[in-house]
Amino acid sequence: MSGWLMVAGLGPGSEALVTPEVIAALAQATDIVGYIPYVARVAPREGLTLHPTDNRVEGERAAHALAMAAAGRRVVVVSSGDPGVFAMAAAVFEALEAGPEAWRDIDIRVLPGITAMLAASARAGAPLGHDFCAINLSDNLKPWDLIERRLRLAVEADFAIALYNPRSKARPEGFVRTLDLLRETCGDDRPILFARAVSTPEEVLTIVPLSQAKPEMADMRTMVIIGSSQTRLIPRAGAPILYTPRSVA
Repeated sequence: MSGWLMVAGLGPGSEALVTPEVIAALAQATDIVGYIPYVARVAPREGLTLHPTDNRVEGERAAHALAMAAAGRRVVVVSSGDPGVFAMAAAVFEALEAGPEAWRDIDIRVLPGITAMLAASARAGAPLGHDFCAINLSDNLKPWDLIERRLRLAVEADFAIALYNPRSKARPEGFVRTLDLLRETCGDDRPILFARAVSTPEEVLTIVPLSQAKPEMADMRTMVIIGSSQTRLIPRAGAPILYTPRSVA
């Protein structure tokens, strides 16, 4: 097959954080496929067709991209952050596994990007400096009782926890329940980072103890990082530094 498909991460927002590998793939592409705001980050040019779609049609989007690549197009499926973290790489492989046998001959590559979790951690210091986990709070593709069980086990294991998709307008109650669970299982002084729109002009970082955390401090553009019992805050002039030591006391 002459076509190919690349699944690319556009990073957390700033163009400076898009990798050279992704920039080169976008320059070679004939078609860009992705969620509407992510496709909007790719500049139009002659010979390039943009295919923006809604955020609830990941399977259809992946199948469309594979079909175009099988027909000889050079297709880039774009995600924010890293495409392998709660994003389109897995959706593409789900469609590949369920699709025609011929699709398995397509040249498919995943191009990593800087995910919001790592960008937020870097902005604040190093809260993910020791063992950590990432949990997606969206219950669109999994039941809430599974999310709650994973949260409880993560707290029990004393991980720092990065929360994706914490609070949408359609399901604000999930983050309320998350904070209630954390208050049941963590100390009141456990630090929480709310990092909104990291690397964009709208960036806001807020660090508070768990006792002061409120549901309205998060939305779908916010990465929430809950420290482990070892996570520390270094006060200083300007923004404090949040970090988790590499060793356990």
